[in-house]
Amino acid sequence: MFKKYLLAMALTVTGCFSNFVAAEEFTISDLQFEGLQRVTLGAALLSLPIREGDQVDDYDLSQAIKKLYSTSYFESIQLFRDDSVLVFKVKERPTISAIELTGNDKLSEEQILDSLKSSSIQVGDTLDRTVLTSIEKSLEDFYHSVGKYSAQVETIVTPLPRNRVSLQFVFREGLTAKIEQINIVGNSVYSDEQLLKRLTLSESAGWWDLFADDNYQKQKLSGDLEVIKSYYLDRGYIRFKIDETQVALRPNKKGVYVTVNVQEGDVYNVSDVTFIGDLLGHDDDIKSLVSFKKGDVYAASEVAAVEQSISKYFGRLGYAFPQINTYPEIDDETNTVVVNFSVDPGQRGYVRYINISGNTATKDVVLRREMRQMEGGWLSSENIELSRARLNRLGYFSKVDIDTERVSDDLVDINVKVEEQSSGSFNAGIGFGTDSGVSLSGGISESNFLGSGDKISLQTKVNDYSLSADLSYSTPYLTKDGVSGGAQIYYNKFEAGDANIVDYTNTTYGLKLSAGFPVNEINRLGFSIGWENNGISQLNGYEQLSDFWDIYGSFQKSDGSANFKNFDVSATWTRNNLDRGQLATQGMSHTLKGEMTTPGSDLQYFKLNFDIRNYQRLTLDGSWTTLLRGSLGYGNGYGTFEGSDQILPFFENYYVGGYRTIRGFSSNSVGPRAFYTGVNNSGNTTNTYTSSAVGGNAKYTLSAELIFPTPFLDEAYSRQLRSSVFVDAGEVWDTEFDYDTYSSYSCSRNCDYAGDYSKPGRTRVSMGTQLTWVSPLGPLVFTLAVPLKDYAGDTTEIFSFNIGDVF
Repeated sequence: MFKKYLLAMALTVTGCFSNFVAAEEFTISDLQFEGLQRVTLGAALLSLPIREGDQVDDYDLSQAIKKLYSTSYFESIQLFRDDSVLVFKVKERPTISAIELTGNDKLSEEQILDSLKSSSIQVGDTLDRTVLTSIEKSLEDFYHSVGKYSAQVETIVTPLPRNRVSLQFVFREGLTAKIEQINIVGNSVYSDEQLLKRLTLSESAGWWDLFADDNYQKQKLSGDLEVIKSYYLDRGYIRFKIDETQVALRPNKKGVYVTVNVQEGDVYNVSDVTFIGDLLGHDDDIKSLVSFKKGDVYAASEVAAVEQSISKYFGRLGYAFPQINTYPEIDDETNTVVVNFSVDPGQRGYVRYINISGNTATKDVVLRREMRQMEGGWLSSENIELSRARLNRLGYFSKVDIDTERVSDDLVDINVKVEEQSSGSFNAGIGFGTDSGVSLSGGISESNFLGSGDKISLQTKVNDYSLSADLSYSTPYLTKDGVSGGAQIYYNKFEAGDANIVDYTNTTYGLKLSAGFPVNEINRLGFSIGWENNGISQLNGYEQLSDFWDIYGSFQKSDGSANFKNFDVSATWTRNNLDRGQLATQGMSHTLKGEMTTPGSDLQYFKLNFDIRNYQRLTLDGSWTTLLRGSLGYGNGYGTFEGSDQILPFFENYYVGGYRTIRGFSSNSVGPRAFYTGVNNSGNTTNTYTSSAVGGNAKYTLSAELIFPTPFLDEAYSRQLRSSVFVDAGEVWDTEFDYDTYSSYSCSRNCDYAGDYSKPGRTRVSMGTQLTWVSPLGPLVFTLAVPLKDYAGDTTEIFSFNIGDVF
């Protein structure tokens, strides 16, 4: 035993290097380990380069210890020899049982844990203490890059039972250094003020300047330097360069001084534009893409735009990966530049597979039938963009990404990744709208039924003025050519008096069949036929109704009610190139619809309607967008009935007011009012005006809207919620009723309403703000609007909440 410990003193190893006393070679009779806990004996023996029976010397033992250290299992290793027996006494690295972060405000916990994971610091791993210092240094370097020069990171290692440790990273971030001054040296053409106002960083202006970005950040400074460089390069200074950038830190580490040294050079003009390479015979087309000419001032951004245009041109021809490079030949004596475009279209690409992912509810076939880029065909960037637009217009997806993955020189895969959003709802409950009051509803409404792309709706609803039941079904692909088909059965009992309309009850039921035909990618024609029964009752005898009963009095029953049965046909043209089905940001939508009852129906009339929406992006991502909307409508009768010209039925009149037309005015409240004639005590005929609307056969509405990001909302929700400010205008009037007939009558009550009726020119105007949320229950619309111009009898609705269309 004495010999064993004597050798231990001589052969103790406490690192990767061994200091052995000189010893002769010997043959190993046994290998033993002491101190193993988590590591198995088998794993330890397998990591050794020596075995029982091997003849070893000092060098072999040294290599064995190095090999053990390389496994990362052990924190320390000692080697003992007892004759021919080798005993390895080890201390295993502790296991990390917990990681705690404190004081990290600038860095999120997720960011830090991901960074630690890349350095093999995570719960369950063994701890290598040697990496802790480098981790602390890298975290502090990050803080320095964002201007927190006094930041410190400390790691506290707390031992726990069973060879475990707890790690605590303590962050002392400190304050961000302010930019005390930005100096630009060497500029003579453009002043400091002209250059500095284009930067995101700015000098500290004091606590009162809430919008100044005066916190120093290395990344932002790098971006600002590129802005300065691009500013000069776009104005002909092709020799411009930034020599040096100096950042001086104040001793208290709370302020920095930034100095940028530049060389402006001279202005250079374009002397010639040449093309090198294979233009595939499209020379004229490609040359026409050049937006500048000889003699123009050289502009780097225009050159880059031409490169992009040429690349897109070849992309439309099926060349997926063209190489477009620009080589300027600079003549410093004449201050001119020859712009040489090197064009290599590469090989024409063919699509091998179209891979679709992210659609858990929607079937693949629904997406594939919208794709205009086909498998096995030439790759076309134009077809890919068209496919993206068609998928967005479906309204089923909050996000559509299409990427091109190169497989070989002439083969690519198209990867389509979508994120689904709510396309309908299943509901049974109580709702509320300021237009409709409390409503009870139940049913299903789904525009992507069972993921098939078909639309189905089964709804029953009752509110303050309506009781309805509706069953409809439509499919956008009745045939493979994109012919759509649909059918609808409906019932509705409408109490007009509760909807700001003159009192009557209209009980309607009917059915309708429809079909649609694609003209091209954005134009479509639709046709429908239907039958409808209108049961009118509880009528008041206001004067605007007299013309109607003068013609159709034979339908009126003894109790004043009447029934009308009509067959109708309609034709619709739609043009839609909006970028999304819901909450669009770019594009235009037109709808022109004509409908009429057929000859032989109880009532013969027609209606023409035109609606337009135009979105224009103000920013590239569409977060700031303008929307212009307009709507026109006109209806009248045609033919004669019992010798009288037919007119538009009063229950088919247009009504304006409410969140779909002129926000800020109550639903249906804009336009002509009902009035009654009578005889006063003196025997004179008088008019009595009411506040109940009667609508008209002509109307228009206009709206201008500025859409902007919702304040304090995370960007991830921008596709579901939007905010806007708007101005609405419009009116409705009657072109057939002759109010002049009653102008000689005196007014006995509500005389302020007189004259506010038949002739156009009394436009209502409102303005306000709106919040729209595409929720799982459907689109929710919150509106705050104030009338700017109204008239006697109009009713206003400053705040409204509704479930409705998404403009």
